[in-house]
Amino acid sequence: MKSAKILVIIFFMLMFLSVIVNAQLPNAAAAMMGENGGFVQMGFGATFIDGETYYLVCFAPEVAFGQLGIGLDLNLRFNTQGKLRMGDYVKFEDYLRIIRYVRWAQKGDPFYIRVGQLDYSLLGHGSIIYNYRNNASYDMRRTGIELDLNFEKFGFESIYSDVTGRGLLGLRGYIRPLKFTSFAKVPVINNFEVGATYTRDLNQYADYSHIDTRTQIDSSRTGLSIYGFDFGLPIISYSFLKSILYYDFAQISNYGHGSSIGLNMNFSGMGILNIRGKYEYRINGANYIPAYFNAFYEYDRFNYTNRLSKSDTLWQVAANRGYFGEIIVSILNTFYIIAGYQAPAEIQNQGILHAELRLPEIAGIVVRGAFDKARIGRVFILDDNSILGAEIGYKPVKYLLMSMLYQQTFSNRNPDGSLRTDGSFIKQDRVEPKVSFIYDF
Repeated sequence: MKSAKILVIIFFMLMFLSVIVNAQLPNAAAAMMGENGGFVQMGFGATFIDGETYYLVCFAPEVAFGQLGIGLDLNLRFNTQGKLRMGDYVKFEDYLRIIRYVRWAQKGDPFYIRVGQLDYSLLGHGSIIYNYRNNASYDMRRTGIELDLNFEKFGFESIYSDVTGRGLLGLRGYIRPLKFTSFAKVPVINNFEVGATYTRDLNQYADYSHIDTRTQIDSSRTGLSIYGFDFGLPIISYSFLKSILYYDFAQISNYGHGSSIGLNMNFSGMGILNIRGKYEYRINGANYIPAYFNAFYEYDRFNYTNRLSKSDTLWQVAANRGYFGEIIVSILNTFYIIAGYQAPAEIQNQGILHAELRLPEIAGIVVRGAFDKARIGRVFILDDNSILGAEIGYKPVKYLLMSMLYQQTFSNRNPDGSLRTDGSFIKQDRVEPKVSFIYDF
């Protein structure tokens, strides 16, 4: 009961402070772009988790002061007896998760840092870490950090997924060697880049060995490492259109290696039409999976049900060649479509899809959603290889949103917040009818 009172006090303190601090900030879109802006959402509704009904009170502001951006996320769920669902707040880090993220600037700027939840992180061109999320579900949220420095002639990118435990560490350093020569003033080629990446999952379950019918921790290994190098050559470099031809090589320590040749493109049409895309051809050796640390990694790391780890499955991967494509379309900064698909060329049912949709608000109707799916056979079938979130709502007036939110994720905790003794994951279907009060400052 004491913890419940503390959470309620925090809720009202955050609501009060956000109204004071953000009173003169423009809008949510500006906040997302790193400009002065703010977005405050309050919601009331019901949540159905594992067959039990909870009444929901949520508060999720996102604000920006110049380069500084802050996202908060406080959810209070009460059962029909009026008791707080303490499964959401068991340990100290659960309270820390109320701060969804704090960031300075954007990736690619001279100095960039983000602390909190990491959404679709990547290093370099994404051959090792791509679309990685350190929060696979609501009950598995972690506090991670991204830190990048760009000194124009050289720099580095970094990521650590869990500051309170043993998580995923990623480092990439790069240099633009022609910046140190007489070619420094030659357009386009002066940005030729050479990079090197080292990543390591420090989690004790990252690298298991499979012996006969038993699966056990290999005591000689304390984690899983992947390292590699890359080259990037900008072939088009205008303010509105940029394109880079690149080559990546990656080696999974004690397993296999692979490489990719790709081309990416970024078109900026004065804020009216923005298009970003990439296509790459992959040459994968045996015992190798490209973009190993992806959106599914946090619950693919080890599966207690079938006693298999992701690293253990590498022994069954044959050499193959495949492809990857992605496109992101933005119209007037209000209509967004993001779709990425990767798959081996000769093997069926091994594709991975990531898609997002956000439609412009028309006649008060709001539609948005995200979908991730692995081991694709039938793309739009929801199963234990998929993560789905969708919201459809209606605004009868500018500051009021009535919506239905659906989320399907997987958790390693029981409804009471305790860890599952067998370490397995269970599906969580969340349906939340919500009435939200939204105000853009």
